[in-house]
Amino acid sequence: MAIYRLGHDHIDALEETTFESAGIKERADLQRVLRSQVDVVAPGTMVVAEEFGEWTEGKRRIDLLALDQDANLVIVELKRTEDGGHMELQAIRYAAMVSTMTFEQVVEAHRRFRQNHALDGEARAAILDFLGWTDPDEELFGQDVRIVLASAEFSKELTTAVMWLNKRSLDIRCVRLKPYKSGLDVLLDVQQVIPLPEAAAYQVQVREKEQSVRVASARHASRMEFWAQLLAKAKLRTSLHGQISPSTETWISASAGRSGLGWNYAIRQRDAQVELYIDIGTQDENQKLLEFLQTDRQSIEASFGEELEWQPLPDKRACRVRFILLGGYRDPAETWPDLQDRMIDAMIRLEAALRPRLALAK
Repeated sequence: MAIYRLGHDHIDALEETTFESAGIKERADLQRVLRSQVDVVAPGTMVVAEEFGEWTEGKRRIDLLALDQDANLVIVELKRTEDGGHMELQAIRYAAMVSTMTFEQVVEAHRRFRQNHALDGEARAAILDFLGWTDPDEELFGQDVRIVLASAEFSKELTTAVMWLNKRSLDIRCVRLKPYKSGLDVLLDVQQVIPLPEAAAYQVQVREKEQSVRVASARHASRMEFWAQLLAKAKLRTSLHGQISPSTETWISASAGRSGLGWNYAIRQRDAQVELYIDIGTQDENQKLLEFLQTDRQSIEASFGEELEWQPLPDKRACRVRFILLGGYRDPAETWPDLQDRMIDAMIRLEAALRPRLALAK
């Protein structure tokens, strides 16, 4: 559709042009200006990296890697061509490759981006501020990858493929960037053509509902399988969790011999922990027990073999003594046995180190 200039008593159609005719380059011009104003094609996002391609030794690079306010990664691919080429296929490959990125990996990519462009501020703080978080949440981070394709025009083959993929729960948007000449100026008409703005909100609601069900189901299945494997192995080495069944929760607990005391395993997407959880009564009673245990901290940690975290948790009634391990249920399943062995070993050492002091506390 043409763009018109409204005069006093007439309407003039602006001259449609192409990026090539206007001397506008894909990377040096379009990408350069959009990296600081990505809202033009992807509202509600922030750029975290440019020309990102750490997964490959080849020349393939994501034009702009962004993050939206739901903590999803967003692939932004740019083309100045009149048909979009095969950018949808390229973007899908990129989406698959970044789908396993963790919060810390995105922070590191953004750190380099800020360094390369001499931007003030610290990368982690900038991302947390954008998301409105005080601390990283690996459970919520990177649940999905969105794709934004921005081009002067899109071929029928491309739009047909995108609409078909969107019906199968992908989130791909096509944004048309149409240049016009107005004297010496180049004007840009920016229109989202897929999905149409009127249908976008409804499609997002349907997709989010399907995604939440799918993600929850996958998480539950993964955690159930992880706990089943861990408990089967743990029973061969200790009786602590011998009566516990696998769960879909992020944690499983066994009594530490007194009401309100629990030996807890916890598993998250990228890390795990073992802990003594203390909730024997009031917050004051819980704090006193933690302080009593902590008076023998040096010998307890010497027995355990590593430093422990002694957490009063002032915003909660309970408190705990814990140890964090690297590795989580979103890691490849073939790495689970090693993590499970380390968790069981840490639990045995934690119980042995704290048992004498807990006996005195009784």
